[in-house]
Amino acid sequence: MKRTLTAAGLILLLPLMVSAAPKDPVGPEVIRAFQAAGLPVEENGIRPIDFELSLLDGTRLKLADLKGRPVFLNFWATWCGPCRSEMPSMEAVYKRLKDRGFGILAVNVGEDSKQVSPFMRRYGLSFPVAFDTTSQVSTRYGIQAIPTTYIIDKRGLIISRIVGSIDWNTPEIIAAFESLL
Repeated sequence: MKRTLTAAGLILLLPLMVSAAPKDPVGPEVIRAFQAAGLPVEENGIRPIDFELSLLDGTRLKLADLKGRPVFLNFWATWCGPCRSEMPSMEAVYKRLKDRGFGILAVNVGEDSKQVSPFMRRYGLSFPVAFDTTSQVSTRYGIQAIPTTYIIDKRGLIISRIVGSIDWNTPEIIAAFESLL
């Protein structure tokens, strides 16, 4: 199922983030690929709010540490049915693109490793998971529904926001992600 948001809608949904300077806009090939996939695209990008969270393996990660490569930033929870339904397609994208520099960071909202570890094993998920146990990060990002996914380009700027569950493992979406590599 394709979802479409306008760039104006994307900006309105990101009230706490600052728009980037238009001197370095997203390239036309990326715009075409995202439009062909039915994904919204913000041509100038929006600077994300940096955060630091613990990962499932106990290490800590800052979002800024991922700058220089495209990142699929997903907010989710184990109790969320739509989140569970999109996880297999996220895993397929991760396996297909991780060795080419495409990253996934799944930020679990409000839960801890006792709930998430068994979930990850049960669904055979291997992408990195961070814990927003106090929901401070998701609140700063204005998350009102999960799953919510942000696509961040190599410049470290958000170029897309998708609310709701979709099948990420489609030829059109894979081509859009490959256009970022």
